Amino acid sequence: MLKQRLQQKLLQKLSPQQIQMIKLLEVPSMQIEQRIKTEIEENPALEELNYDENELRLETQEEQDTSADPKDKDQEEFTFEDYLEDDDIPSYKLNAHNYSKNEKREDIPFSVGLTFHDYLENQLGLRSLDERQHMLATYLLGNIDDDGYLRRKLENVVDDIAFGLGIETNEIELIEILRIIQSFDPPGVGARDLQECLLLQIEAMDHENDNKKLAYRILKDHYIEFTRKHYDKIVARLNITDDELKSALGEILKLNPKPGSAYSDPQNKSANPIIPDFILENDDGDLQLSLNSRNLPELRINKTYANMLQTYQYNRSHNSKSQREALNFVKQKLDSARWFIDAIKQRQNTLLITMHAIINYQKEYFLLGDETKLKPMILKDIADLTGLDVSTVSRVANSKYIQTNFGIFPLKYFFSEGLQTESGEEVSTREIKKILQDCLDDEDKRHPLTDDKLAEILKEKGYHIARRTIAKYREQLNIPVARMRKEL
Repeated sequence: MLKQRLQQKLLQKLSPQQIQMIKLLEVPSMQIEQRIKTEIEENPALEELNYDENELRLETQEEQDTSADPKDKDQEEFTFEDYLEDDDIPSYKLNAHNYSKNEKREDIPFSVGLTFHDYLENQLGLRSLDERQHMLATYLLGNIDDDGYLRRKLENVVDDIAFGLGIETNEIELIEILRIIQSFDPPGVGARDLQECLLLQIEAMDHENDNKKLAYRILKDHYIEFTRKHYDKIVARLNITDDELKSALGEILKLNPKPGSAYSDPQNKSANPIIPDFILENDDGDLQLSLNSRNLPELRINKTYANMLQTYQYNRSHNSKSQREALNFVKQKLDSARWFIDAIKQRQNTLLITMHAIINYQKEYFLLGDETKLKPMILKDIADLTGLDVSTVSRVANSKYIQTNFGIFPLKYFFSEGLQTESGEEVSTREIKKILQDCLDDEDKRHPLTDDKLAEILKEKGYHIARRTIAKYREQLNIPVARMRKEL
């Protein structure tokens, strides 16, 4: 039975400016420079202060302070809060796509050259295909990810092609096209799962080698046993020796489970160099923090636009329709430029406030560089210290790095939960993970430690941790279960 009823809900909506401010906060140093350059290109009212003008800046500012009209001075003293409270928001700023056509938002590559997909498409051009085959192959290539896999099911691709290209096809035809792609370099490209990827690489090798032949049989006919490391079953079923198995496994271990990752793809974030957002120096126990802003241009309002606005406003009553339109355009650009300058300053200030709080909280670690000195710390701890929202702290910590005397670390590295020892002392889960890592590094690989045994070891050290928690920490360390770590 359908019923109608009224409900009152209190909803908080973010303005387009607040959304852009949040996005600026998330952008790391390696991308913020490009973001600023893009804004300069798109907004003629915003410009970069040249280095040869720095010496004149103070003198010019003093002249403006003494000679400028009070109204103009009020216009210059523009803050982010003022902008948010302004009801007269220019229409162009309500457009969520205020970016250049060539800019991939929040994901700007910093290397140039032939991409992995370009490399594949170039090989496609060397094949004798008719127009239909070429279109289908190009579409399949577009679905191959950066690791080199085609992870979308062919039955779904059939529907995609029907809607996207208006071409009726079927799985049989697509498999024929996929076989062509799977013959491309690198070997293994176009695979739909790991087994197919490894088999494609073995097929591309010289099969006169007995070890490679055996490796192919293991991957094709005994893949489940191989993944579960049931080596005794493989030995029995193939009637081979342990040494033959070991040699075949050695061939498999030479294969690349992610063939696409071997290529420098500028769309791949992992290929980008890590540029620290913060620099921390230890001067005899005095920790000095600074933002890595050496490549960031200093911004200012374009004087020509500012003077133009003043002229149009002074002659407001005598302006023609075109002049009024010009006045609105200039005002919009100036408002946007002032907001952007202020937003960049607020971004830098928020970053520093947050990082200072992290350093103060983890001061012993930053002084010594000893991982065991890291205290349990969650986002709320820093939010309470700074007065910022937890979500704001999270955005600052995301994709940001700090350079210290003992290495470059992501900010997320310093956050961890805590637990208590037998003595009631609170320790970081990171310390527990380090103990686990040390135990696993030193274990006998022929008889690897089980999670139950690891729990016993930690209990002896004063840490009472359940086996399921041990399993969780082990998985977070990307360490497989004992059976999968077993070696011959």
